[in-house]
Amino acid sequence: MEEIKDSLVFKGVAERLTLGITRILENMPGVVDVRFVERDPAEKRSLLSWEQKNTCILPEDLRDFYLTTDGFTLTWSVKLDSECVPLGCMMINSVARLSPLLQPVSLFSLPNAPSLVDLDWEENGTEIGTGHAPAAPHFDSRSRIFELDSCGGNGKVCLVYKNCTAGVVAQQSEIWFLDRSLCWHFLTTTFSSYYRLMITHLGLPEWQYGFTPYGPSPQSKQWASLYQPLTFSCEHSLADPAGDSHLNKLDPTKAFKGKAKVPAPKKKQSAQCSLGSTAKNQGSTGRHIGAKR
Repeated sequence: MEEIKDSLVFKGVAERLTLGITRILENMPGVVDVRFVERDPAEKRSLLSWEQKNTCILPEDLRDFYLTTDGFTLTWSVKLDSECVPLGCMMINSVARLSPLLQPVSLFSLPNAPSLVDLDWEENGTEIGTGHAPAAPHFDSRSRIFELDSCGGNGKVCLVYKNCTAGVVAQQSEIWFLDRSLCWHFLTTTFSSYYRLMITHLGLPEWQYGFTPYGPSPQSKQWASLYQPLTFSCEHSLADPAGDSHLNKLDPTKAFKGKAKVPAPKKKQSAQCSLGSTAKNQGSTGRHIGAKR
């Protein structure tokens, strides 16, 4: 009886954490194997230890998230030709894996070995921001960067503290995306906003690249147009008003149905054949009339 009660409690917590996205995914055509990983809440002492170790204060919404579940993992697949293909992945690292992007220099490393700090140079666009865009983070000590999601190797979603001073506790944080070319792209000001974005985009591959000037790959665009047509069309029109003529239009209600044999259309007689038969009939009629005379 207690096990049933615990399972119902967990189901309610999971429903609130996923915002009901599991039921939506299970009702989508072709979607199979929707998995949500159950995790225990993080302990308060582990959060305090992380803050003391990294000289940063966790944002209130992220702290509440970790006190509910120590990390987040939800994956789903699609069935193509009787084979399950992993597609969607929503992930938030646990407190233990919320590690700095820049690891301390090892004693065994070469003295002149290149690092990410060497890629950090002063530019007007990155220092003061362009237009309404905020200033990009720095790879040196001016910013403290922690990895929230590795994005399957397609980049990194990071919790970023900017304008940091050595020995001073950092409090203000933002969520940024670091692409594979090591360029920064602003996502949201709060963790709650990023979490809603992640759920809204269903964890589709490379969805973070929708916030970059060049966008996701063509294959990722196809998946987005299939499983996220409304949001994808809005973002696509904002990013590229001219549209993408190379994007195939897919109907999710028909994409996974078997192919039905289409009956071959009846061959129509050509105009030349019809004219020939008409002339032949007229000739035979003329001969018949001449015979009667």
